Amino acid sequence: MKRIILFSFAMINSCVITFAQPNATPVIFDTDIGNDCDDVLAMGVIHALQSRGHCRLIAVTITKDQEQCAAFTDAINTFYGRGDIPIGVCRSGITPQQSRFTGLVADQDNGMDRYPHKLRSGKDAPAAVAVLRKALAAEADGSVVIAQVGFSTNLANLLKSPGDDISPLSGHELAQKKVKLLSVMAGAFTPINGKEYLEYNVVEDISSAKILAAKWPTQIVYSGFEIGLAVPYPASSIEQDYNYVPHHPLKVAYMLYEPPPHNRPTWDLTSVLYAVLPDRGFFGLSAPGTVTVDDRGATTHAITANGLHRYLTLTHDQQIRVTEALVQLSSEPPHGVVLQK
Repeated sequence: MKRIILFSFAMINSCVITFAQPNATPVIFDTDIGNDCDDVLAMGVIHALQSRGHCRLIAVTITKDQEQCAAFTDAINTFYGRGDIPIGVCRSGITPQQSRFTGLVADQDNGMDRYPHKLRSGKDAPAAVAVLRKALAAEADGSVVIAQVGFSTNLANLLKSPGDDISPLSGHELAQKKVKLLSVMAGAFTPINGKEYLEYNVVEDISSAKILAAKWPTQIVYSGFEIGLAVPYPASSIEQDYNYVPHHPLKVAYMLYEPPPHNRPTWDLTSVLYAVLPDRGFFGLSAPGTVTVDDRGATTHAITANGLHRYLTLTHDQQIRVTEALVQLSSEPPHGVVLQK
């Protein structure tokens, strides 16, 4: 006979176990967290994949310029027992408005943080470019995967950065030397209901999206708007699968963004899933080519034999598999639910 023991929140954060594997992929998560709740669920996916030994989250950099986002990100990492992950911020002025859900980071119980975190504000966080340069410089050549699920601001700025005391290499040289794959949630490559779609992550910083497409030196795989739209996250999971703690930051963020019942598209989650597990058959790929971004923010993929750019495709069977994988990963407890005889 087995019974389930639920750890308290404090116990979860003190006894999270990570099963390290020598080939765990180093991952940088570049996000506009705070603008939509899919970024939050994507962080849950990354942490679950790290707990399973598939990856190591080496940095989170933020492209939403609002000071609460960094503290909220630190609270999520701390919830999963990884409060030491470096966090970098941009100071671009892009989407500075208050988020619908990052305010939960200020919630308290009896004078204590409901969601513990050390970083209190983005004002106290280092610049994203410095965090990116340090994270890349520390890893083996050709090993790093970046999942960019917000604006291209930080990575465009990285490309422009000169050598410094972190590394004599320019940002372009660091990316070329250290990055294996850039997985981007941006653009739209299949008409939506027969119409062209101008995707949010591109439109909010068109100039940076142009730089990324034109100058990034390694392979880029785009998860277009149509992919996450085709894989909605079931509200029933939000309502039922996160109740192993009284206050789950992923569930609360989702509900504050838009209360269930609603099935939110999994845009950012799909990009993360492909970034860490590209060979599991969750998605198909377009032919190699080159993506261009026009002045309106429209993305176009032209097939070229030696092109570095592809975009994800999805069959009906893959849609079912991806949905199940994302539900299981994003709702996976941080080793806080233990089976005991």
